[in-house]
Amino acid sequence: MTTARDRGLAAALADARDRPDGAERCAELERIASRADATGDPRTALSARLALVEAYLHRGERWRAVEPVRRMRATLAGHPGLLDARPDELTRLRRHQRQAVEASFGTPRVGLDQARSLLDALAAELGEDAAPVAELRCRLADHLGDEPAARRAYERWSAADATDPVGGCAGCAPARRADLLAGWGEPDAALAALAPALAALAPALTGWAEPQAPPTRRGERQAAAAGATACTDQPERALAVGLLPWLRTGAVTRAARAHVRAYRRHRGERTAFPLLAAHLRFCALGGYLHRGLEILTEQLPELDRPADDLSAMEFAAAGALLCGLATESGLGGRRIHRPGHGPRPAAEVDVATLGTQLQALATALAGSFDARNGTGHQSGRIASWLAERPLAAPVSLAAESELDEEPEADPAEPGPPGPEEPAPLDAAMLAAALDARGEPYTAEPDGTLAGRWGEATIQFRLLGRQGDVLHARVVAQRRLPAGRRAEAYAFCNAWNHDRLLPAAYVHEPGDGTLVLAAGVSTDLSCGVAPAQLAVLVAAAVRTGTAYAEAVAALP
Repeated sequence: MTTARDRGLAAALADARDRPDGAERCAELERIASRADATGDPRTALSARLALVEAYLHRGERWRAVEPVRRMRATLAGHPGLLDARPDELTRLRRHQRQAVEASFGTPRVGLDQARSLLDALAAELGEDAAPVAELRCRLADHLGDEPAARRAYERWSAADATDPVGGCAGCAPARRADLLAGWGEPDAALAALAPALAALAPALTGWAEPQAPPTRRGERQAAAAGATACTDQPERALAVGLLPWLRTGAVTRAARAHVRAYRRHRGERTAFPLLAAHLRFCALGGYLHRGLEILTEQLPELDRPADDLSAMEFAAAGALLCGLATESGLGGRRIHRPGHGPRPAAEVDVATLGTQLQALATALAGSFDARNGTGHQSGRIASWLAERPLAAPVSLAAESELDEEPEADPAEPGPPGPEEPAPLDAAMLAAALDARGEPYTAEPDGTLAGRWGEATIQFRLLGRQGDVLHARVVAQRRLPAGRRAEAYAFCNAWNHDRLLPAAYVHEPGDGTLVLAAGVSTDLSCGVAPAQLAVLVAAAVRTGTAYAEAVAALP
């Protein structure tokens, strides 16, 4: 196979970016970066590693980003002015540096020295009081069990500018703060921290009214930041974080309604796996043992492919708690199907046995974190979870249909556009259209929303000077050898002759293969109604998958 060693680095990098997601693409980007290092081309080395980090993040392998981020920092140290004219790329690098530090919270495969070194370098550039630095200091100290240090950093984080572009999602910052406060045993403070993320929720849930504390400058800043950032994870993420604080403060009905609404979304979202532990703990401690076992049965296969070790540990611990309480209530003999994975065969496991298995897994993962950290904090945290007892008697769970009812809008206040009302196209509207489909997709750093549908990878992006052109690019997973070029052209010509959408073409990355791609652009400069956008997205997915399936069916 032709590699970066045989072709110009710039051309090789362009071709690598067009490759389908996968290990081969990552390996080629790494080869290009190494070759650029060897030939003294720091610009290409940096670009290749930026693409490599984003490929790892897209694959859910955040921990792999640590080494390329470290190498990029070394490149910049050797060429200090390399990004002076490219401030956007410097911001991207710093953002990835933050994500590399965060990876240490999720898996013990990242060394603490690596994380601290990257965090110290970020602090040297942004300052200790910058929101991204203060948040990382807080979360790292909390992960290690140093609560006093975590609280000091929390104060700096809360006082900082929450809209720093290097920081995490500002719309999710209230949920991240509340999660910490809940872990420190402050449920009331956790609910107060969630207020900015839940401010717009009151009309959606009948009877929902959070007590409002007198406004403070800090609270106003946090509310403004949360309101200014449209986050597609909200409000469901905030609702999941608030489940146990509501239970602990006696707001059982609110917790129950929040669980129903949030789990309706989280049950089918791959990226929501880290939040499932909160739902399981709510069911265990709120007395909803039968519902909890149903959720555990439904989500148990995801434990074999978790987002990271931390989410696996917390899911296993929450599942073990649920199984333990269910066994005490006489449900220990109920059988749950556990799919096979690797050497483990599929089996029907009783609840009591499954609880023992999950407890062993959670304890082992906690021990691996503590072995790296040199503390016993994670093991102690999991032990405290397993020792919890029910907090309240259950109340009737709201039917999902109840949460779909919207109150009548105040005619004096203009509301958001209705599904049939045209509005300017923007990224939030496009994300909402994809969210409504309930299928997984990834938001790339340049704003592209990409997903996998069958044999097709489809990328949605906004083009044009005003971002009012919707472009959908389809890449078929199957490639053809370069020797079948004439056949590939004939296929695309026939497709374009017989089909209106999408427009098919052949791309030659130069590695001896042919990429069969297609695209469709729609000018929406006059605006688009959400219902119309949903039709356009559905058409792009339907015709794109048909195109990719036709490619896959070629002899």
